[in-house]
Amino acid sequence: MDNLIGKRLDGRYLIQSLVGVGGMANVYRGVDERTGNAIAVKVLKEEFLDNEELVRRFKNESKAISILDHPNIVKVYDVSVTDKLQYIVMEYVDGITLKEYLKQRGGALTWKETVHFATQILGALQHAHSKGIIHRDVKPQNIMLLADGSIKMMDFGIARFSRAQSQTVSDKAIGSVHYISPEQAKGDRTDARTDIYSVGVMLYEMLSGRLPFDGDGAVSIAIMQISDKAKPLAQVAPNVPEGLRQITEKAMEKDPAKRYQSAQEMLEAIEAFKRNPSARFAYEYRNTQDNPEKNINRVVNNVKSHNKAGNIRTGEARRAGTSNPGRSKSSRKARKEKKPFSVLPIFFGMAVAFVIGAAILVYLIFTNSSNLLFSNRADVTIINFVGMTLDEYRASDYNTLLKLQEAEEYNSTYPAGTIIRQNPKAGRTVKEGQKITLTVSLGTQYVTIPETKNMVAEDAEKTLKDMGLNVLQKPMQDNTVANGAVIYTSPAAGETVEGDSTVILYVSRAVISNTNYVPSVTGKTLDDAKNDLKVLNFSVRTIEQASDQPAGTVLNQYPEAGTEARVSSIITLVVSTGVPETPAETPAPTTSDGTVQESWWWSSDGSHQIHQFPDGSMVNENGVACDAQGNPI
Repeated sequence: MDNLIGKRLDGRYLIQSLVGVGGMANVYRGVDERTGNAIAVKVLKEEFLDNEELVRRFKNESKAISILDHPNIVKVYDVSVTDKLQYIVMEYVDGITLKEYLKQRGGALTWKETVHFATQILGALQHAHSKGIIHRDVKPQNIMLLADGSIKMMDFGIARFSRAQSQTVSDKAIGSVHYISPEQAKGDRTDARTDIYSVGVMLYEMLSGRLPFDGDGAVSIAIMQISDKAKPLAQVAPNVPEGLRQITEKAMEKDPAKRYQSAQEMLEAIEAFKRNPSARFAYEYRNTQDNPEKNINRVVNNVKSHNKAGNIRTGEARRAGTSNPGRSKSSRKARKEKKPFSVLPIFFGMAVAFVIGAAILVYLIFTNSSNLLFSNRADVTIINFVGMTLDEYRASDYNTLLKLQEAEEYNSTYPAGTIIRQNPKAGRTVKEGQKITLTVSLGTQYVTIPETKNMVAEDAEKTLKDMGLNVLQKPMQDNTVANGAVIYTSPAAGETVEGDSTVILYVSRAVISNTNYVPSVTGKTLDDAKNDLKVLNFSVRTIEQASDQPAGTVLNQYPEAGTEARVSSIITLVVSTGVPETPAETPAPTTSDGTVQESWWWSSDGSHQIHQFPDGSMVNENGVACDAQGNPI
């Protein structure tokens, strides 16, 4: 059973059941006990708390959605980010995804349904974009459809702030490959227009009942997103009004500059279409055959042959070998006559040095295959391979264009065979034949918890960490195990867990109590009583009382003997003066008419509180009838 079910977060969010499991977080259904509202709680998995990248993405989502307030965006009620637990409290949405709805319909939606959904999606995106937030993973799987026909946009897990200065073109091209924009596939910088492209793809799918780009692998689909034009809607969905087809195809332009520049602009076009479904827009769709950029050459650019290396070198040699061509023979002759030595040996030495240098240069150029200056190899623009399988990469054209070097690493986030890291990164342009290193997941690593009982806690922690496990120490009192040694672990020794799981070491710790029992010092001398109490770290206060007991004798004590009291607390001792005295009756206070006034006072020894009633009767703090000093009568 999940250890969060039945727990209360922050004393108010009761976790009831697990409703979804994601790559880095689990989603629970619960209730806010203060408001009674049903809630969804997204909790980052414990094993990822030390993963800086995943924590960053989770915090990004928290930051992104916490500032959004729109009827078509899942509401956020609370965000908690601590070292031990990170969670987001959201409204609970009871419905199905738009993707599930499309599957249920088994084909295209009506254009009116499509417009109905698109209007709400664009409204939500316009709100997010106005806050500087780009979703970057707009797809039907992230659109919840409610029973009343409204939608809720969710999962801002890879959203980023468009105004953030730290983002560069090296950001990973993440998102679902069927819906990502060409700039995402290439790893280029993204802005609000990348969400527009994704909306265009969704419109295409809703209107035609098919995806614009599909293939055997993620790599091939990513390449299609970069280079190919989708089959015109006029062919795959001829019954769709022309105006709506134009809106869809404009949103799917490869060049961001040719798309709608904002969600608001696209929304206005749809509103214009709704007012006049026969409207057409000033947009011309270019078919695949007319598209000069349809080829993979947008990704792999064949470089035209430059001047041959030999010609370049010849030109350079000619310039280097030219020596004052403007001088006449007569001037050279005059100079020769003036100087006692000849310059010919100098020119000869320079020529020899040049020839030798040129020969070395030629050798290096033609023997060094990594030389890029004079290379006529094709340019290859790297796309994002993270999340794709190694088999998908090998089936792509990149496998023949680049030299593959594999690396392997255990990873619980990505399934075995999936690429988790690449070098060079997406967006880089390299020469054909250059090495690319792809780190591939080995899947989840499983380890068996070793026996660590009675081991020194630090040694046990090192042993577990060397196995790839995370370790948390918790103190526990146990008289059977030496102080500082391991009592037991959770999970227990012998259990098999994932390699990055957290193991709790319960360590024996001596408990220092901050309380003591008050000893009986009644009847003892004051000095003896003080010594007995100070040994137990109590402080002493004395009150003298008339008594026939010897002076300095402890008559009473507060708190009573056997009471557990905090260390350093004050023990009050009532000490005999050695002189007996009959306490005078305290006159009852009266009013102007002679009646007794209700009043309260303490006895002279401070041991009783007396309450006097208007009729003159008195009771002590125990409600017992008493005299003026609180003594029962």
